[in-house]
Amino acid sequence: MQTLTRETTVRDIVAGDHRAAAVFEKHQIDYCCGGQRSIDDACKAAGVPADAVLAELAGLGAASRAADEDYAAWGPAALVDHIIATHHAYVRNALPTILAHTEKIAGKHGERHPELVEVARVFEGVAEEMTQHMMKEEHILFPYIKVLARQETSGCPAAPSPFGTVKNPIRMMEMEHESAGNALRRIHELTGGYAPPADACATYTATLAELDEFERDLHQHVHLENNILFPRALRMEGTV
Repeated sequence: MQTLTRETTVRDIVAGDHRAAAVFEKHQIDYCCGGQRSIDDACKAAGVPADAVLAELAGLGAASRAADEDYAAWGPAALVDHIIATHHAYVRNALPTILAHTEKIAGKHGERHPELVEVARVFEGVAEEMTQHMMKEEHILFPYIKVLARQETSGCPAAPSPFGTVKNPIRMMEMEHESAGNALRRIHELTGGYAPPADACATYTATLAELDEFERDLHQHVHLENNILFPRALRMEGTV
């Protein structure tokens, strides 16, 4: 891992070593949409001591790292394929189950736990937004990023894009990432960090675990795009 200071950005830390994501998850530090902040500012926002977090991050240097997960070293096309095959596929598979479960527990437990009604409503919005979001990425933005990658390799000019500059769809995708992240953060708060109450049935408990997994996957998903893929696309296009 690179030398870290209080001014090192959260984005650069995770881009340099993916294992830092687990440290940030532990302390509820936003490393995807809020990745542009310094570690000092991010720790203040999360209410945790920066020195303690920096010590944990420094400790990662002693552990081995898996080369196949060093995403910053991957080519853009390979990273796009990985995002679609891993994160988009996970979201598409998970959405119907979680939607059904949040609706079910809201109906069964909503009288004693009224927050579940809002959880179901918020997650329904996440599902709608993520479905449209992934389609736009797969049909518009990602194909153009692959064109830019081929241009970079071959030296041939890329065909004109329908959106002027890649900055435009990237800006929109980042706004949608932030919206989804805020919605999942709201669900996290409503459920007390996905902690099942004493009267939770098996479905209630399982649903909270599913929501927890969904939020964790979203963090990694958004990190790969906001902090690695999108900056690379901007550099290839020459707009940064």
